Amino acid sequence: MTSADIPALLAMAFRTVTDQVHTRLAAEGYDDIRPAHGFVFQYLSHRPGATAVELGRHLGVTKQAAVQLVDELEQRGYVERTPHPTDRRSRLVALAPRGWACIGRVTELWAETERHWADLIGANRLARLRADLGTIVADSGQPVGLRPVW
Repeated sequence: MTSADIPALLAMAFRTVTDQVHTRLAAEGYDDIRPAHGFVFQYLSHRPGATAVELGRHLGVTKQAAVQLVDELEQRGYVERTPHPTDRRSRLVALAPRGWACIGRVTELWAETERHWADLIGANRLARLRADLGTIVADSGQPVGLRPVW
């Protein structure tokens, strides 16, 4: 294995965790969400609300695609729309209780994954891996958000 393989291994590790989490979520009644929804949940979890334009910008999709995604999530009870406080033409999208519950479950599943990894490679190595990855991300010199790469 060469050092050029590291980015691919990181991507595969992320994909593995995502697939495992979504399999568990589906078995627990969250069978109507896709990985793309997680990027919406993550974005909304750090702000009181966002417009479809802001979500589209974050996701790298058109406003129309963002509105369609919000429509899906609202119909499924994960988000809710409220009037925008300063723009009558716009609405804010925020997480609904079901969205927050899903985020809570994902957080628990990620913690289970980390415990498994600690058992697999050792807690000290996992802590070093976390620190090293944090250093690599910080070295980019720009704010890095969790968003899809289409």
